[in-house]
Amino acid sequence: MINVAVLGAAGRMGSHVVQAVEAAPDLALVAALDADQDVSAAVHAGANVAVDFTVPDATEANVHALIDAGLHAVVGTSGWTQDALTRVDEHLRERPDLGVLIAPNFALGAVLAMRFAAAAAPYFESAEIVEMHHPNKVDAPSGTAVHTAHGIASARAAAGLPPMPDATTHDPDGARGADIAGVRVHAVRLRGMVAHEEVMFGNAGEAFTIRTDSFDRISFMPGVLLGVRQVGNHPGLTVGLDRYMSL
Repeated sequence: MINVAVLGAAGRMGSHVVQAVEAAPDLALVAALDADQDVSAAVHAGANVAVDFTVPDATEANVHALIDAGLHAVVGTSGWTQDALTRVDEHLRERPDLGVLIAPNFALGAVLAMRFAAAAAPYFESAEIVEMHHPNKVDAPSGTAVHTAHGIASARAAAGLPPMPDATTHDPDGARGADIAGVRVHAVRLRGMVAHEEVMFGNAGEAFTIRTDSFDRISFMPGVLLGVRQVGNHPGLTVGLDRYMSL
């Protein structure tokens, strides 16, 4: 039995995590904390693993506090920078018995889409990403889109490809989107959306599109539970749920 604490338990994602943990026969929910509650409550409740779905401004501090407290962490909050990831990685060297999973997306289809995009990237001249979310999302572009872009960029660099063609020289309003490692990313915030991503590839005479859609937040729960069950077997920092899957 794994004792689980949920940080941000009253939020849109956190409330679903609470229900999923409670329904799992091998997991026990021992603490459901609001985003502003001290993580020490998770320790006092006897948690082995803490799941963080709080807000970008708080999540890094939460992870460091969890490491100090001796808890494994599964993190779905977005907004992570490379510098923040480096700080967590360095902190974990002081606690080689602990694991931290930071996943840009827990939907299994989205995880596969990110891996498929990296695999396809060396074979196409152009690639762009459109991510679409509900208007209550506080960060843009999404963590999933950023992770996807970095995967595409790394695959293109490994293949020795040049920068993608783009003759744009005048874009005062930013219509070409964000430049993430040389990959253009466009963020849509639209009522009725939950979490969606299109990765579009192009060559002369052809186009290839990978699309993933989460219509309900319940789609993230199998991935979250996989992370909770596996994080203790993966010491150190892991970025991306795909590292826990047989891909």
